[in-house]
Amino acid sequence: MRSSTAISLEGVRFAYKRSAPVVLDLDQFRVEAGERVFLKGASGSGKSTLLGLIAGVMTPGQGRIDVLGTPVSTLSGGKRDAFRAERLGVIFQMFNLLPYMPAGANVMLPTRFSARRRKACADAGGPEKEARRLMARLQLDPDRYWSSPPTALSVGQQQRVAAARALIGKPGLVLADEPTSALDADARDAFLSLLIEECTASGAALLFVSHDGSLAERFDRALDLSQLNGAAT
Repeated sequence: MRSSTAISLEGVRFAYKRSAPVVLDLDQFRVEAGERVFLKGASGSGKSTLLGLIAGVMTPGQGRIDVLGTPVSTLSGGKRDAFRAERLGVIFQMFNLLPYMPAGANVMLPTRFSARRRKACADAGGPEKEARRLMARLQLDPDRYWSSPPTALSVGQQQRVAAARALIGKPGLVLADEPTSALDADARDAFLSLLIEECTASGAALLFVSHDGSLAERFDRALDLSQLNGAAT
């Protein structure tokens, strides 16, 4: 059964080391299935830490994290990795593109690890055809850039490759960490429109974090992490 809640955090506290200060303290945080949420936060406010916890890259010291109906915080490391590959699309702040793979292969990478995402590409004619469609939608001509290594791309182009990789295979939740930081105003607006359209079309929930509060009006709901994070007070 599909969960009506995409993200649910209860009593979550996180510190990078046992003796270190708590950097994230959230009594409750929820994103509903299919909801588009903007989360504002200054640099160092814990935005990337929160996304890492939701994605299962890290685990909380206390509390419970459920994602798409799965208790991610109780899973083993291997099961968290498998869940992320199957169900989540993540646009990392540093992109995390594989330097030895060309752009097209980077976009298709999630389908290599997930039968679910390969199957979701079937209606588009398979992973390669869907990857090419997403690249074109994000203003990256696949005929020109398909075989380009990440090092041959501009920062903005790398960012769009990372976005296409996150969207391929219709993940149930997309996590976006400052995904427009390397784009100019026109490219940013076009990118955001496409990101929201793709998430809406696939039914994916979207959690978009940024320091740029001017983007908030494009979303169903806007939150300020400094007002939610007890460690910031």
